[in-house]
Amino acid sequence: MAKDSDYGAFMEKFVLQPSPSAHELPLNSLTFAVKDIYDVDGYVTGFGNPDWARTHPAATSTAPAVLAVLRAGATCIGKTVMDEMAYSINGENIHYGTPRNPCAPDRVPGGSSSGSAVAVGAKLVDFALGTDTGGSIRVPASYCGILGFRPSHDVVSTTGVIPMAQSFDSMGWFARDPVILNRVGRVLLQLPDVDPVNPSQIIIAEDCFQLSAIPSDRVTEPLFKSVGKLFGGDLVKHAILGDYVKEKVPSLKQFMTKENADQEYNIPSLAALSSAMRLLQRYEFKKNHGEWVSTVKPDLGPGISERVWEAIRTTDENVDVCHSVKTELRAALNALLGVLSLSMLLNASTKLGSSTWKSHNPTIIFFKISLELNM
Repeated sequence: MAKDSDYGAFMEKFVLQPSPSAHELPLNSLTFAVKDIYDVDGYVTGFGNPDWARTHPAATSTAPAVLAVLRAGATCIGKTVMDEMAYSINGENIHYGTPRNPCAPDRVPGGSSSGSAVAVGAKLVDFALGTDTGGSIRVPASYCGILGFRPSHDVVSTTGVIPMAQSFDSMGWFARDPVILNRVGRVLLQLPDVDPVNPSQIIIAEDCFQLSAIPSDRVTEPLFKSVGKLFGGDLVKHAILGDYVKEKVPSLKQFMTKENADQEYNIPSLAALSSAMRLLQRYEFKKNHGEWVSTVKPDLGPGISERVWEAIRTTDENVDVCHSVKTELRAALNALLGVLSLSMLLNASTKLGSSTWKSHNPTIIFFKISLELNM
């Protein structure tokens, strides 16, 4: 159970020692925590919900991602709180308590990897493992004022991780220190110790930045300065991403609606992309967990309950079109051949206990789908 002295970040505390080695290991002396979606041998993987924990046995093996950082010298000190069934990016949990945002205690920490982000932000661990299906690394990292990295889909094993929607699920990690973020990444991505490759171009998605409540120049100017210092200013290019996606992803027409076109603060093609993503997400969630939800009828918190039962009612209509969208989008983004820079969230995190969340605007939340579709 989460303890307030630990900012409510932990489900349970335990210690997993690193593998003994006569050699200096890359993560030696570092501590970490894992989201309660990863299997750890001998512990129940609770998936953020007590009914899930009650109806599932303890894991009989440990997820490869957890084993990788243990073998690299890090020490695990426990499992962290998460949003129920990973079906929210707010970070609130009515059963176990909401981890307290160390950066802004009166605001939500972001989820669904809420406890992992809070544990890092509160300096309880050096790094933490989470997962990201629709922003669950990037949102809490932003809200808690730390660094979060979600790698490309399927480059790090998700074996031993409870699936949410496999077309989008990815593991990821948090750290306060960019050097530690890099060291953990080299272990999990199995990267050789070589000089990094410079990007061929860095594309600024101008239409996405224009959506932000923060004046776009306040965000882009520091980016330009950093890029210029690291790589030279000639790499920066500009694009209207909504137009590019509309042209290159013809299957999106199936999801282009008048509602998307008329919505304020919206980019119609990216809102359509959001609709396709959410349909496929609901369908895969139902395939993964529909039988359990229908049988157990778990006690779920507000917002999450509605989303879960909406997923259970989902049919396979237009699912094939979603896969076509995914294939076309992957090809379109690969053709850009560079780093794509865009605004992740338009607003600050909401106050604790708020009944609505402005960032549920589909363009805001799900535009990042363009970086998640199996690139």
